Amino acid sequence: MAETILNVEDVTLAFGGLVANRDVTLDVARGEILGLIGPNGAGKSTLFNLISGVYRPNRGRIRFEGADITALPPAERCRRGIARTFQVPRSFDSMNVLENVTVGAFARHAKAAQARAAALETLERVDLAHRADAVAGELTPPEKRRLEVARALATGPRLLLLDEVLTGLTPSEAKAGVALIRRVAAAGVTVIMVEHVMEVVMPLVDRAVVLNLGSVLAQGLPAEVVRDEAVIGAYLGERHRAA
Repeated sequence: MAETILNVEDVTLAFGGLVANRDVTLDVARGEILGLIGPNGAGKSTLFNLISGVYRPNRGRIRFEGADITALPPAERCRRGIARTFQVPRSFDSMNVLENVTVGAFARHAKAAQARAAALETLERVDLAHRADAVAGELTPPEKRRLEVARALATGPRLLLLDEVLTGLTPSEAKAGVALIRRVAAAGVTVIMVEHVMEVVMPLVDRAVVLNLGSVLAQGLPAEVVRDEAVIGAYLGERHRAA
């Protein structure tokens, strides 16, 4: 069996009377691509925020590479090897592309020259090197999503959280995005991705976890999950059943 890189155990987070995640338990194997799916408001982004350290759970534990990181701040989790993107890209729009990615590279390189070199190498990996001198605020939406991925990769993660990086892309752009994610995983980075484009994500992921109303509704191989009656009823809908 593959080694577990991330363990989320009975994690619950409530905002006042609203429970965003309830008793969420899941294990992520090192090297896998895990799809986190579910309807809007299911708690997917909240779970990303818990894993990355933006929020702390009311109860439960989060372990990364065997260590309890439940109380660690985001910067320390990043230093330990967890990076993420955001649903709405958050670039430094007045800085150029290379400078944006260099910011991420400073997580593992103390010297500016080393961080810049690592950033250039990362831009090559994500096919964005030709835009290194472009001002980030002038990028197209697909380029901004790729910039988010580049900045996260520049931190040297072992676990990468991708929040809807394929949403809103044309078919050709989505195909390029899928190829990039496969290259990232092939390089040894474990990936958890939130995505709504089922036709794209299901052939890509090794395993899928479905959240609904803050709880895990189902998990397993993609082919099993999309045939689960509870998943069809809560998320995929009757049109999927007919298809």
